[in-house]
Amino acid sequence: MAQFILAIDQGTTGTTVLVVDVTKPDATAIVGKQTIDFTQHYPQTGWVEHDLDGIWSSVAQAAAQALAQAAAAHKGFEPKQIIAIGLTNQRETLCVFERKTGKPLTRAIVWQCKRSAEICNRLKADGLEATIRAKTGLVLDPYFSGTKITWLMENRSDLAAQLRQGTAVLGTIDTYLIARLTGSEAFVTEASNASRTLAFNIHTGQWDSELLESLSIPNRGALPEVLDSAGVFGKTKGLSFLPDGIPISGVLGDQQAALAGQTCFDVGEAKCTYGTGAFLLANLGASPLVSKAGMLTTVAWSLAGKLTYAFEGSAFIAGAAVQFLRDQVRIIRSASDTEAMASTATAAPEVYFVPALAGLGAPYWDPKAQGAFFGLTRGTSQAQMVRAVLEGIAFQVRELTEAIARDLGSPLQVLRVDGGASANSLLMQVQADYSAIRVDRPVNLETTAFGAALFAGLGIGLYANLEQLRRVRRTEHIFSPSTSAAEKASIARQIAGWQRAVKAVQVFAGTATA
Repeated sequence: MAQFILAIDQGTTGTTVLVVDVTKPDATAIVGKQTIDFTQHYPQTGWVEHDLDGIWSSVAQAAAQALAQAAAAHKGFEPKQIIAIGLTNQRETLCVFERKTGKPLTRAIVWQCKRSAEICNRLKADGLEATIRAKTGLVLDPYFSGTKITWLMENRSDLAAQLRQGTAVLGTIDTYLIARLTGSEAFVTEASNASRTLAFNIHTGQWDSELLESLSIPNRGALPEVLDSAGVFGKTKGLSFLPDGIPISGVLGDQQAALAGQTCFDVGEAKCTYGTGAFLLANLGASPLVSKAGMLTTVAWSLAGKLTYAFEGSAFIAGAAVQFLRDQVRIIRSASDTEAMASTATAAPEVYFVPALAGLGAPYWDPKAQGAFFGLTRGTSQAQMVRAVLEGIAFQVRELTEAIARDLGSPLQVLRVDGGASANSLLMQVQADYSAIRVDRPVNLETTAFGAALFAGLGIGLYANLEQLRRVRRTEHIFSPSTSAAEKASIARQIAGWQRAVKAVQVFAGTATA
């Protein structure tokens, strides 16, 4: 009898659910797939929120429709053939809900939200940044969950009281969804998600009392239990789309799930996911190295009680820059239009776009920076602007590959890529040229959900070890960097112009001097 894993990828703008046939461990196949988007809320400038009931609805709808597709593809398929659930999620988004019922008590504060920027500045002024960096591998930035919690404690007295009383609890999206999937029986997370909160000590693998106090987190009981990334987190209960008793057996933050889905299991192997933002992770193995080039040190996953670490560089806006062109500027009708338009134009070194629409991430960590076009004239075409946006994404990722190379002491040899924008072959070729690295695009671009599925299989013993997981990845195309001396010289001029453009954005924001 065929066996299937349900993989839930709960992202920033929508939820994707896959039904994966794992009858043959070395020949998995996606037999059902559905994505359901949900509403973004912007109550104030710089604030971003999600309705948790809306997120749960997107999960339930996507799962039901993916299961229906699987039934159409496989005669006799029934949901009871789902042997495990893998879950991956947007990571730093903060949820507050009732412990007993799973009822949301407020909208989720999304990772893009900047409302805690002044709290970060205050903690820096109090001299806490070095301690936080040493214990968590992170920087003090509103991106992470911890200062969002501080903001809630200081600005929502009703929620603060419930958190102190223990009737309300805190969690990232994985914690909330596991609670919903299990009928509120499980209140858990895992190490890769916990490592994004500013409250988790990545050396001890535990919530840290000093960090909890610094962030005004009222008590340890307000936070979930931290488990391994592969293992049973709980079992389904009371769902409309699945029977009771199916184990949730693999959970990872979205970028770590993509690292797993790209089978980057050896030290130095790296991937970049082009989603809302662009996120580059490189496997560090068992050593939590400290970056000197603005990268974060984060937990990749925890298996058998042992942590694996990764360097991470985050560009907050990547695919969202294309959405900006479509929805705000309205010079394209569809994201798929960009490749054809941009292939007919040149942008750098004349026209640049800095995609700082939600601040600058690594290696700058400048939340005040704002996006900008440079070099516009009356002769500038829409195609040039589209090209500049694609190049801006690639320039950002190049800075991440360069920073990680400096930290590792050697350049990356291959960059494995995934996410929606990685389907754009022009962008991937530009990325290879700018970064001087081979870019490896897999057959399956849904590597985030796929990584969750692989770890779910690992968690129930379907796969014996990580080496067995390597067999399932297949390369679709390799983009090789330019070797022409003239093209390399041109690229060097373009990179120099990009660096001037970034400096100009920071000068305008008041975070750098001319």
